[in-house]
Amino acid sequence: MSGADQVEELESSELGTKEYWEASYDTEIQNYKDHGDVGEVWFDEDSQLRIIRWIEKQEDRIKQDDAIIDLGSGNGMMLVELAREGYSNLTGVDYSPKAIELAKAICTDQELSITYKVADLLDDAVVRSLGKFSVVHDKGTYDAISLNPDDSKTMRELYIGAVRQLLRDDGMFILTSCNWTQAELVKSFAEHFVLHVVIPTPTFKFGGSVGNVVTSVVFVKK
Repeated sequence: MSGADQVEELESSELGTKEYWEASYDTEIQNYKDHGDVGEVWFDEDSQLRIIRWIEKQEDRIKQDDAIIDLGSGNGMMLVELAREGYSNLTGVDYSPKAIELAKAICTDQELSITYKVADLLDDAVVRSLGKFSVVHDKGTYDAISLNPDDSKTMRELYIGAVRQLLRDDGMFILTSCNWTQAELVKSFAEHFVLHVVIPTPTFKFGGSVGNVVTSVVFVKK
């Protein structure tokens, strides 16, 4: 039994459909053209800064010219911020052509050098064509796949295989989720990955229990 079999699936949502994101980014493209508004960060804007600061502290393992890929890059602002910090080998992929269109427009206007590609991470041939990366980053894409109304379990397994294919043997996979707990993520990825470190995120107290709004974990290959 693979790790992905051992967790209970999330309730499906339109957030797990390509149609939702295409319509959303169509609106954001128009807002950007009209007002220069780059759009919203999907959840927990602070986590983006936390991840970047964590990456910066890993000078012994992550060099500024190492290949970094952002899965489900959306408007590309994670990569824009990394580029501003001096990282130079950056790739963003999203299955939404509208998201990539918006990200490219922002990147051009910011005069930055970032590669953006439309890519379906559940297509093995597409994933193999992307190459290998020292850092694979995901904030929210695994969540969205987990919400797909069709067959989220199979899609999660395909996604985990894609990350394994993309990540160099000595690389690090940084995953931030607002739907899965640390324990659930460790279980789901257990077949191919082990937990390297947990990046601290804000906690909340409710009814005597302490929890996290989001979970950020770093995996390495087994």
